[in-house]
Amino acid sequence: MAALLEVKNLSVSFDTAAGEVQAVRDVSFSLSGGEVLAIVGESGCGKSVLCRSIMKLLPDNARMKSGQILLDGADVTGYRERDMRRLRGRMFSMIFQDPMTSLNPTLPIGRQIGEAVLVHQPKLKRAAVRRRVLELMELVGIEDPEARYSLYPHNFSGGMRQRSVMAIALAANPRLLFADEPTTALDVTIQAQILDLLRDIQQKLGTAAVLVSHDLGVVARAADRVAVMYAGKIVETGTVEEIFYHPRHPYTWGLMPSLPAFARDGQPLYTIPGMPPALVDPPRGDAFASRNEYALAIDYEEMPPLFRITDTHYAATWLLDPRAPAVTPPVGGEPDV
Repeated sequence: MAALLEVKNLSVSFDTAAGEVQAVRDVSFSLSGGEVLAIVGESGCGKSVLCRSIMKLLPDNARMKSGQILLDGADVTGYRERDMRRLRGRMFSMIFQDPMTSLNPTLPIGRQIGEAVLVHQPKLKRAAVRRRVLELMELVGIEDPEARYSLYPHNFSGGMRQRSVMAIALAANPRLLFADEPTTALDVTIQAQILDLLRDIQQKLGTAAVLVSHDLGVVARAADRVAVMYAGKIVETGTVEEIFYHPRHPYTWGLMPSLPAFARDGQPLYTIPGMPPALVDPPRGDAFASRNEYALAIDYEEMPPLFRITDTHYAATWLLDPRAPAVTPPVGGEPDV
């Protein structure tokens, strides 16, 4: 199946008072139509910047240093703002983290969804716009849409506000949906409902999705494939089963015990010691080396390539080099030999 989205060797930096922050470093991945890819990692690892780079929603101090972005085979790397406006909404759309910063508190929800519809279908009559808004509200699970059409964001619960944001994102039937931490501001019960809704809509409409999260529990519920990011780079990628049951990168090994399922008798969850490196001056070797109890001497000197494990599973760790000593993964997997 041809890829809907291809990102090749993308690097994005921010010019700051402290220097050049290398937020995304030589990242490559692809996404097929109807597929859900989850991008996971600690806060600040570059997940959100990666998605915003593809949609070209970065601030003025950001710049794409290198790389290529292909959408449905078309190279959009050099597209200007006018070109991107034609793609946003129709080709791809984004669900942001906090619905209260996405919604206008002074306008009724129905009108806000209607504005999104009119942006892409400006010739629609008022009655047709209203019908489309009610369809979208029903699609995202807002009960009794007629009664709630004229309500304001403050009349809605957090879950209902997030559903409203989803309706706006789906207004033009995009082929690709970016969901940037869509459940972070919600309680656990509502998180599950929103994830199930997202998956249901994605399957019903055939929409591909990139789900950004630092919560592996969220990923297990919603994704087909997972890309693990650390310090601006993808360090492991594979199917959900491969990442959860056979992780091969030491950073992924560290993430797994942080899941609540690993909690034992009231003991605190595991945390990876140390801090991620400053990306103003990233290490020349493996950025995770200083926090990696399995680090080899070469980790401090040379950045590892992505080693192939299966046709769908790759990890950037020198432990997968045939010359490396055998290590038994602490969670899942088999010894690296």
